[in-house]
Amino acid sequence: MALIAPRVTPALPADDALDLRRALDGGNDITVFVDGTVHRLPPQARDAVVDLLARFSRGEAVTVSSVEEMLTTSQAAELAGISHTYLRNMTDRGEIPVEYRGTHRRIRLAAIMAWLEGQKKKQAAAEPAGDAAGEDRGR
Repeated sequence: MALIAPRVTPALPADDALDLRRALDGGNDITVFVDGTVHRLPPQARDAVVDLLARFSRGEAVTVSSVEEMLTTSQAAELAGISHTYLRNMTDRGEIPVEYRGTHRRIRLAAIMAWLEGQKKKQAAAEPAGDAAGEDRGR
């Protein structure tokens, strides 16, 4: 899954920020219109939109970005059913992409899932060849 690049929006002009702050004060009803149609946001989305608007109302610049779940090597190894050491060696060889947070390795959940899918395909491709070899031996 590709992530969309973060979008940085500069702070609102002071007058607009003040107007927004006044509108948000004491208000709990945030109505969203998309192409003239009213949409009720689920609580998590509503909270994110209110937080975004509150930051603008304080005159802050805002960055909006996607977040993809990152796993520690231990979590990724457990999910993949392999040892932590084997996984670390695979990241060293570049077989599974890794990102560093300081000195700590982090692996995208999507990268582990893609590796597991690749392993399933390799195993499925090898099984018919193995079955054919077994039949030849039996003759």
